[in-house]
Amino acid sequence: MRHKYTARGRVVVMSTGMVKVQTGAEMAGGGFMKSLKVRDYMAVDLITFTPRSKVMDAMAVFLDRGISGAPVLADGVLVGVLSEVDLIEVVVQDSYYNENLGIVADFMQTEVEWVEPDMDVFSLAQRFIKRHRRRYPVIENGQLVGQISRRDVLRAAMDVTPP
Repeated sequence: MRHKYTARGRVVVMSTGMVKVQTGAEMAGGGFMKSLKVRDYMAVDLITFTPRSKVMDAMAVFLDRGISGAPVLADGVLVGVLSEVDLIEVVVQDSYYNENLGIVADFMQTEVEWVEPDMDVFSLAQRFIKRHRRRYPVIENGQLVGQISRRDVLRAAMDVTPP
């Protein structure tokens, strides 16, 4: 039996020459593996900022904690995302104007793409490829419940890859 993976699932060529497409959770042994959901791989202990956080404090947290982006919350509601690219804009602006750098709200991205915790990890992988994002906030019932990154998707892939 030979197989390869495609966007639609796994194509299995049986020893008889018959071709079968296994989608979702079917695995090589013929059984079913657990469905890989965002909720199983997302980070839940998140560093967050508020729109009123000082941008230099946020930059220090990024450097101290080794992160490249974080959600921005106002009264517990996701209102934006702050990334390294946004902070580089701070550096550029400061080099031109030599002024106090401001608050997170001045630099954060307010149009935020997010995912739901029950989204399939492989569908998310396709979204990462198409959109070139590093991470997505995970929203459930209007509340931020986690964040999932490209690295989390790689971890999920390793969990289902045969040794």
